[in-house]
Amino acid sequence: MKFIVLTDSTLPSTLLAVEGNEWIIVTDIVTAHNIAGVDACFDLREDSFRSDYTSLRMPVFINSVTVPLSEISCGTNVIRINGWPGFLEKVQWEIAGEVSKSAEKILTFLQKKYMRVKDEPGFISARIISMVINEAYFTEEDKVSSREDIDIALRLGTNYPFGPFEWANKIGIKNIYYLLKKLSLSDDRYTPSAHLKNSC
Repeated sequence: MKFIVLTDSTLPSTLLAVEGNEWIIVTDIVTAHNIAGVDACFDLREDSFRSDYTSLRMPVFINSVTVPLSEISCGTNVIRINGWPGFLEKVQWEIAGEVSKSAEKILTFLQKKYMRVKDEPGFISARIISMVINEAYFTEEDKVSSREDIDIALRLGTNYPFGPFEWANKIGIKNIYYLLKKLSLSDDRYTPSAHLKNSC
């Protein structure tokens, strides 16, 4: 299969390892229109929500954790995924949007299971992880413990693969902050820690 990808970084090895695919890296959506025989487009850039996808007919998977489809210029062929670092490697993806037969075929080919979730900011796992990270920043802000000790406590106490500060650095502190800020507009439980905001 042939895929177009727009990305700010390298593709996860789990995607590249699938045999029989070709990833064509392009710099903009306009270039994507001029490539023939493409099965799907993946826009993994952090600002993918700013692009206009209305003229693309193939399945389009976009990394848009914070911005729902209702705020993006797109058709029903566009599907939101969590493209934050570390999430594309997962066996199961959270997906918002309509999954057509052709989109399902792409996911099966890439050996990805999927779970449909509401088209809301943060999906499920990104909301939870962002809240855990935010609480860690509040804890540090209150001088309860050091970053290293908080990371160790969460890894050992909850069996998480990373501590909250390790996760924040891996995902990107700005990504966490912008998601929390968006969520806090409708629920003040998500209000970002001042310490987290200052770390951006």
